[in-house]
Amino acid sequence: MAAFERFGCGDQSSYERRFEQVIGNSSALEAVLEQVERVAPTDSTVLIQGETGTGKELIAHAIHSISLRCGRPFVRFNCAAIPLDLLESELFGHEKGAFTGAISQKIGRFELADKGTLFLDEVGDIPPGLQPKLLRVLQEQEFERLGSARTHQVDVRLVAATNRDLMDMVNRGEFRSDLYYRLNVFPILLPPLRDRCEDIPALVTHFVEVFSCRMGRQIQEVPPQTMSALCSYPWPGNIRELQNLIERAVILSNDGVLPNPLPPEGTHGIAVAPTATAAPATTLKDSERTLILRTLEGVGWVIGGPKGAATKLGLKRTTLIHKMQKLGISRPVLQNGSDGIGQAAHEVDRFPQF
Repeated sequence: MAAFERFGCGDQSSYERRFEQVIGNSSALEAVLEQVERVAPTDSTVLIQGETGTGKELIAHAIHSISLRCGRPFVRFNCAAIPLDLLESELFGHEKGAFTGAISQKIGRFELADKGTLFLDEVGDIPPGLQPKLLRVLQEQEFERLGSARTHQVDVRLVAATNRDLMDMVNRGEFRSDLYYRLNVFPILLPPLRDRCEDIPALVTHFVEVFSCRMGRQIQEVPPQTMSALCSYPWPGNIRELQNLIERAVILSNDGVLPNPLPPEGTHGIAVAPTATAAPATTLKDSERTLILRTLEGVGWVIGGPKGAATKLGLKRTTLIHKMQKLGISRPVLQNGSDGIGQAAHEVDRFPQF
């Protein structure tokens, strides 16, 4: 997310000075920044929650940058980006020979973040078997590397983030309740872009400046009708989607005028079949469900891959599946019992039946 730039650490004399690089002044964003300012000077664990693309990592960096740990390491780690069998080694490290392929000693993220801040993104993806070890290091600030009995002490401030409902996962037995309460010391909920529409013009201007400078293009005008369309769009992919569309618009610009990068209304860039079953949207939830349904139908219910629905919507594959479960979206089954895919069952990019 580039809606926020790096926060400089040092003597900050005012609230505005501390957050001068945050784009937007909506009441929803101001409330978040007030929470950041309150919790940053402490060593308390922070749990940042919000939809994909709302800027969770950048808020985590803001917390670190105005904390007493500023100048110390800020280590980022995405728990969903690492295979489960390597996750423990990545977090806590391992000794040479600890497992097949461990040809040398490895320092884990907790050691790398010693005296600083560790940002754990997608913390809801940590498997149940590893959760007790994470709970221990949060409570005792100690752990052992894989393949070693030696206990290591660390001084790490944890900031975690997730786009999942951890309390719901606790109720389903997928996440430890004691770990949840240990992470949820100071929760911060980031608003989706649709709840801070008044910030969109400033964000558009910011991204236009960034990409026009990067590409060597001169953008002198954003037509009112283009800005109006951008402000009224629901932004299911939040600021990340806005950033990507503005980059596209700068590429397509002619004569210094920013074109409207949004697809024609009702298509969302997808060829909608005449038999589409999505109902007209009347609420934000209905609108999101309609958009996802039309996108899935347009790509033949393929989720992953460069031509899949997740890519079209600007979402991660796991995020899209989670949204589909939450919205009750499942692939319709044909009358003969076939799902109509006509491909091998092991084709992982196809939509799973819930």
